[in-house]
Amino acid sequence: MGAADSHRSPGGGSRPAPPVRARIVVRGAVQGVGFRPFVHRLARELGLAGWVRNSPRGVTIEVEGQDVAVREFLVRLEPEQPPRAFIQGIEPVWLEPAGLEGFAIRPSEAEGDRATIVLPDLATCPDCLREVFDPSDRRYLYPFTNCTNCGPRFSIIEAMPYDRSRTSMRGFPLCEDCRREYEDPSDRRFHAEPVACPRCGPQVRLLAPDGGGRAGGRAALDEAVRVLGEGGIVAVKGLGGYQLVADATRSAAVRALRARKRREEKPLALMFPDLASVREVCYADALEERILRSPEGPITLLRKRPGEGRVSSLVAPGMDEWGVMLPTTPLHHILLRALGRPVVATSGNLNDEPICIDEDEALLRLGAIADAFLVHDRVIVRHVDDSIVRVVLGREMVLRRARGYAPWPIDLPGTDRGAGGVVLGMGADLKNTVALGCGSRVVVSQHIGDLGTESSLGAHGRVAADLVRLFEAPPAVVACDLHPDYHSTRAAGRTGLRVVPVQHHLAH
Repeated sequence: MGAADSHRSPGGGSRPAPPVRARIVVRGAVQGVGFRPFVHRLARELGLAGWVRNSPRGVTIEVEGQDVAVREFLVRLEPEQPPRAFIQGIEPVWLEPAGLEGFAIRPSEAEGDRATIVLPDLATCPDCLREVFDPSDRRYLYPFTNCTNCGPRFSIIEAMPYDRSRTSMRGFPLCEDCRREYEDPSDRRFHAEPVACPRCGPQVRLLAPDGGGRAGGRAALDEAVRVLGEGGIVAVKGLGGYQLVADATRSAAVRALRARKRREEKPLALMFPDLASVREVCYADALEERILRSPEGPITLLRKRPGEGRVSSLVAPGMDEWGVMLPTTPLHHILLRALGRPVVATSGNLNDEPICIDEDEALLRLGAIADAFLVHDRVIVRHVDDSIVRVVLGREMVLRRARGYAPWPIDLPGTDRGAGGVVLGMGADLKNTVALGCGSRVVVSQHIGDLGTESSLGAHGRVAADLVRLFEAPPAVVACDLHPDYHSTRAAGRTGLRVVPVQHHLAH
């Protein structure tokens, strides 16, 4: 037995080494990814006492036990972290032993300097997908199935730290079965904040364009599939907003969608039931297929196969490629598997407007476009459109940064974290996003779009204010485009803060 494990007593025997205690702050993407359950399991495995909780800085941990076990705990944190976690720093401080007993997940700490990364929304994981299509599972065909490895994050968070009470799921109290999973350290839904089931979670309804009810629950899903199968257009309330969905194999349906949406020629995005159906009509290499299946689940630009005639030519007139994605939520998986063919899935808006996120807004703005509305009662806190990716020279290039990517931060190596205060970047007038720069980290918002309408300007202001509020980072400086007549430039001038104009391409 080594010196780390025992002490020699005066009589020549040995006695156990005294315990040690460490307080550890873990910074990075460590909230909403199953990090606290992982810490709980690791500490219990090593026989350590203590606690873990979310904090403004990330996750705070205290462990107490034998020195060798505490050090092993520190060594294993990063290599064994959950698959969607990302550790940026581990800061241990050694303290005097306090006689801690057991290991607990404590309530979150709300006060303190904000350093937590807010995680993007994640596509449905394979484990949840198996449950959704297992007739013997209690979540069979439940559109809001999720766990710590998948599901909504950015689109439902109202404030940090990330707890159910600070999300739009707070209005859905857990049933006994979901509570049991939520409190079971061996379950992958242990402290999964959006966890739900048909008994206690959000529900779907199908509405007519005038807002009248047509069906609820599974009947709503069946009716939505029937409308799509007959060539109708359904406005689907997705993860971060409404999508306008139509059968992509019916030219009449695509033509009607273009006419009603006032989108004459711009390509429309396609959603396929599975990867096999994508391969039938598109070329996709290994990297492109990985991107399609990834937790980010973006629209990926793929080349058409020559002579392909199953998808309507009206989807992308004159183009030799399509924007393709796979279902990213259980709701989309259920609809696409039942329909059995690709659909157009385009943003729920008129051209140059932000996507709709609530029922009243959708009925008002999309009532003349959709034949039916598939809605649900989980509030979307902020709009998050679909991301778009292209593979160039073997590398992934993000063309539109939204669901799956925003608000993941960008690090600027060599920049002093404390220098210059917080900078709010207002973006350019086309393909707009806003950004929040805090020292060496820049948080880029979700895609907002072109600032040519009153509604898009309103969205621009709301997203900028939301970013500042969510990250509790009041700006000292506003950066904007040099062009004096851009809407984003004028918005910067209205903030009352010091304005720093930058060259146009930097403003983007």
